[in-house]
Amino acid sequence: MDGTRTDRKSRAREIALCALFAALIGAGAWIRIPVPVTPFTLQFLFTNLAGLLLGRRLGALAVLAYLAVGLAGLPVFAGGGGPMYLFQPTFGYLIGFLFGTWVAGAVVQRAEKKTFFTYLGAGLLNLGVVYLLGILYYYVIATLYLGTSLGFWTLFFYCFVLAVPGDLLLCIVSATVAGRMGRALRKGGILIDGTEGTGTSKTAGPGGI
Repeated sequence: MDGTRTDRKSRAREIALCALFAALIGAGAWIRIPVPVTPFTLQFLFTNLAGLLLGRRLGALAVLAYLAVGLAGLPVFAGGGGPMYLFQPTFGYLIGFLFGTWVAGAVVQRAEKKTFFTYLGAGLLNLGVVYLLGILYYYVIATLYLGTSLGFWTLFFYCFVLAVPGDLLLCIVSATVAGRMGRALRKGGILIDGTEGTGTSKTAGPGGI
């Protein structure tokens, strides 16, 4: 009976954490940092933190919940919402958030020691996945669906060179925040070190999905 009650409490806590981060990602889409040349939002900050703090499974589930809500019609994306958003050239970055968050979470879970550089490296890998999928998707939609003629270097310049400095800064910020928040959340029993979310096992490893 106690075991069942503990499992239910852990599951409820996992759902609450996923919902919290899904809401933060949605809020981040509307928080625009007005830096010169290319302003950026805080979506990547919160998707990255979801992976770094919740792990690959729960982090990806939080992003998936955010995507589902947006595609269902709620205006939680930077440009609105609804199923037609799939045909926006920038939707590839949202797909990248899902897979990048999983990668970041997997890196942190596999790490024996969770240092600033562990979180930073995981965030940079996350960022690489986001930009790879984002740029490829942008090119496919822009050329095949919208019929826009785009050269590779033009796409690379506007979708990567101008955009990436802000996200590199967010990698540093999220690594700092994850290091401090991770310790505090584990000390409070909200997260279990070496696992994802609130599971009862304390054994680190890739087989926890």
